[in-house]
Amino acid sequence: MGDAYGAGFEYVDQSAVRAGNDLSRYVAHPRHRIAAGSYTDDTQMSLAIAEAIVDDLAWTPEVLAAKFVQVFKRDPREGYTRWFYDFLVRVDGGDQFLAEINPGSDKSGAAMRAAPIGVLAEIPQVLTHARIQAAVTHNTPDGINAASAAALMTHYFLYGLGCRDDVGRFLQEYIPGQWASPWQGKVGAKGWMSVRAAITAIRHSDSLSELLRRCVDFTGDVDTVAAIALAAGSCSDELSHDLPDHLLTGLEAGPYGRGYLSALDQRVLSLVTSTPATPH
Repeated sequence: MGDAYGAGFEYVDQSAVRAGNDLSRYVAHPRHRIAAGSYTDDTQMSLAIAEAIVDDLAWTPEVLAAKFVQVFKRDPREGYTRWFYDFLVRVDGGDQFLAEINPGSDKSGAAMRAAPIGVLAEIPQVLTHARIQAAVTHNTPDGINAASAAALMTHYFLYGLGCRDDVGRFLQEYIPGQWASPWQGKVGAKGWMSVRAAITAIRHSDSLSELLRRCVDFTGDVDTVAAIALAAGSCSDELSHDLPDHLLTGLEAGPYGRGYLSALDQRVLSLVTSTPATPH
């Protein structure tokens, strides 16, 4: 829902954000060919990660690359960068993906899809899985660190490892980066920017509605900020779950829409262990 709502405001003028960011409806982006209420690559690639986890697939670059291709080809959609969209159309499977991809990006693609990894019970396991999936497309220090922070943030809330105000300091114990430093202003394309903005929004929100508005108010790459923040924030017992019903009913309802998302969500959450993990 965060991705789909934020997609209508991605890199639009600040005046349009100020006028329209009231959660009253999904809006179509003024320049993109994405229908209002449709999610983007942030969610589609997260589906690949979540499905690989719940199906207990081997966590290898080859398997993950094949999943990225599979989830795209079964449901081709806009939202990817034009180059990556054309790349996914062209490649036949995971082997070709790995042979032809240039994994030198430090942008947000690896972080935006990392949230489901937080369901894993042990911190080292979360970090290892996050690094492996990030390196498929974003094999740079910043790309890997941003993905690791996004995954560990969800883990932090799922397993009750602390309060929302301490999440940035917690991440800094395990991952290089200024995760406890507040973010201000427009969010650019770098992965660490979206993660830091998401952390800041969570720390200053008491509800998911407030969180979603704060994410979009930053301006810039706000669908990624909202996808990361709502994935983690929805796992915190400090934020009330008060998103408007019309954002649920207005979310796309195709084969991989809200019904599929809800069912997969339950499968992912069923993997949370009954004994909270402890930092080590």
